[in-house]
Amino acid sequence: MRPIASFAALLLAATLGGLAAVHFTAPDLSARADRRAAALPLEMVASPARAALPPEIAGQALPSLAPMLRTVTPAVVSIQSKHVVRVSNPLASDPFFRQFFGIPDMPQERVEQALGSGVVVDAQRGLILTNNHVVEAADGITVTLADGRTVEGQMVGADPGTDIALVRIHADGLSALKIADSNQLQVGDFVVAVGNPFGLGQTVTSGIVSALGRSGLQGLGYQNLIQTDASINPGNSGGALVNLRGELVGINRAIYSPTGSSVGIGFAIPSDLAQDVMHQLLANGKVVRGSLGVEAQDLNDRIVRGLRLASSRGALVSRVYPGSAAQAAGVQVGDVVTAVNGDPVVDSRALRNAEGLAPVGKPVVINVLRDGRALTLTASLKVQADKLAGGRVDARLQGATLDDLPDALKQKGLNGVIVSQVAPGSRAYANSLQAGDLIAQVNGADVRDLAALQAALAGKPTRLQLTLVRGQMVGTLSLQ
Repeated sequence: MRPIASFAALLLAATLGGLAAVHFTAPDLSARADRRAAALPLEMVASPARAALPPEIAGQALPSLAPMLRTVTPAVVSIQSKHVVRVSNPLASDPFFRQFFGIPDMPQERVEQALGSGVVVDAQRGLILTNNHVVEAADGITVTLADGRTVEGQMVGADPGTDIALVRIHADGLSALKIADSNQLQVGDFVVAVGNPFGLGQTVTSGIVSALGRSGLQGLGYQNLIQTDASINPGNSGGALVNLRGELVGINRAIYSPTGSSVGIGFAIPSDLAQDVMHQLLANGKVVRGSLGVEAQDLNDRIVRGLRLASSRGALVSRVYPGSAAQAAGVQVGDVVTAVNGDPVVDSRALRNAEGLAPVGKPVVINVLRDGRALTLTASLKVQADKLAGGRVDARLQGATLDDLPDALKQKGLNGVIVSQVAPGSRAYANSLQAGDLIAQVNGADVRDLAALQAALAGKPTRLQLTLVRGQMVGTLSLQ
């Protein structure tokens, strides 16, 4: 290849940054080097330049990550998934149109591919942890092992809420990482990220734990993230974050960047959370979440003054559902929730995040402020139903099947209840409900989920008016 002109090279580098460098080919300088070598002393010609550090200085061995990485890298894999998308083109589907214009048969589908990483956590069963967004809706999964072997992967289960997925492969000679207790991590601990950035192949970067318990990031679902400055780039998703003992402390998930590449702010899912999700996926094929049974709102200046609060950090309880875990624990309307299980609650979104991460059936410690007094309450979250027969909620909904919104839509800030099915000839059918309708309000009150819908209709109101989102339209529907 011809050498690139200096100005063109500089312009390309300025435009594409680090990616441009991989496309450059160095000019052939071998003849020039040979001519210079003839003028150099023999010992300078015979001794190659060495960039590596010596193994020891003054008898002291230099630290290296290499011994630890020899046990880690065989357990980190590359994952490629493909998803076939049907392309809708009515003109191309019309035989007369194709014949009239001489257009040959055109493919009516396209294949979307995703590239990421994964971590073998059980060698005997071939279990691999990765991110849900790497394998979501995949029609095929291909796993490339560190030794170059390529095998087919099967989806065991996935949890969009935490972005964890579990994949199984069948292969001999697998290596697995030991899962560490991520609760023992401290800010400042050294960590190493291993993955497949930009599809370049297995890559190792190092850094420290920059922060713990990160949450409130837009569009990332339930969050209790490890922040690190170890370089994480596209393709690292699902890869390993390990401590200096080579133990898994996190599954790399996302980066915060204005450019799309690493700027030293990366996030990983703690290994304890990933392991809990894995156990639920193996047992149930899905993650079962609990409900506290409250509605809450953010604190504004007026509420802060009215309640004589010291700050605007917290979530104000505006409703407690009858028969809920919160009611059993003694939570009251007007309480300000300040922490759940020791983690601060700064607003209503943080309360929903804590609710989604709390285990079902285990004690949950809730710190609240009530009339200026700090109280500590203990609740046990109840299983949150994700599907319900409409007739069990209200007779006017008989024949409708009601579903909670998928986590992927909740992550985008959407609330409501989906009408997934309507039986022909049913009362819901006669009331003009349609499959796909989103119930956003009941009698003018917002509906966040199925629990809120049940609470709104618990009093059997004589009037039932639903605010619906149907396609691109929003309207009201009165049920008889």
